[in-house]
Amino acid sequence: MKSQFFRDQISKKFGPVVRARNCYLYTKKGVRLTDLYQEGGKAILGWGGSSCWTMFKNVLSRGICGSFNTEVSGRIQKAISALLASEREVFAYESKQEALKASLACFPNDVMQYRPWNPESVLWSEVKCVLVTAPLAYATSMCYVCVLKECLDDENRKLFHSAFIPAPMEACVARSFYNLIQAIQERQEKDWFIYDQIIAKYWERKGPYLYPKVNQEKYDQFVVHCLENELIISPDFNVPSIVPFGADKGVFTKLKNNPFDI
Repeated sequence: MKSQFFRDQISKKFGPVVRARNCYLYTKKGVRLTDLYQEGGKAILGWGGSSCWTMFKNVLSRGICGSFNTEVSGRIQKAISALLASEREVFAYESKQEALKASLACFPNDVMQYRPWNPESVLWSEVKCVLVTAPLAYATSMCYVCVLKECLDDENRKLFHSAFIPAPMEACVARSFYNLIQAIQERQEKDWFIYDQIIAKYWERKGPYLYPKVNQEKYDQFVVHCLENELIISPDFNVPSIVPFGADKGVFTKLKNNPFDI
């Protein structure tokens, strides 16, 4: 299902989104939608009210938003190094495709995509090159290539470049990584399995990630069916939906009472 079509379906059925908070989207027609898509994982820590945007506004208010180095420069690198428990050199790319291309050119056999609460046991501190997307509730395609410093020399460093990030956004993104570090310590299996009895018919859960049991041929229909029951799930069969952390189990009642034939 095309993303634009999916966005149009939400607006057509419920009107535009006027407010977002935690795992909920509130529409102009007064409907509260539960978000299991979460911007493909970027909003896994929730929508709105984030300390990230407080950081953004604080730095922006000082006017240091030009193309010059500031005291904020380097915060993203420090935050990602803390997240991956290893000293990293970080390169910012406008898209995951660009980041992956550069990474594979240098490390063809040792590139991994970072995913918090990864169901597979990965010792991230030992992976030479990790692609990381900020857990920031913001529609951006920015991707960070994070390379172990000990694996970079003058030659392979030339294979990478880095987009400039203005200070307000750098402070905002860095804070999102520190928020993720804290959330990893706080959110556990007990926070996700409470929904299993309700969602097991339609998804296989691995950690907070939901993989569809619905056949790929019927998946678009399932996406629309969930939307009719006030649930927003991943519009892409290959991108898992995410357990709506903190949501009342009652948000699945309409789907339970109006089941989908898988």
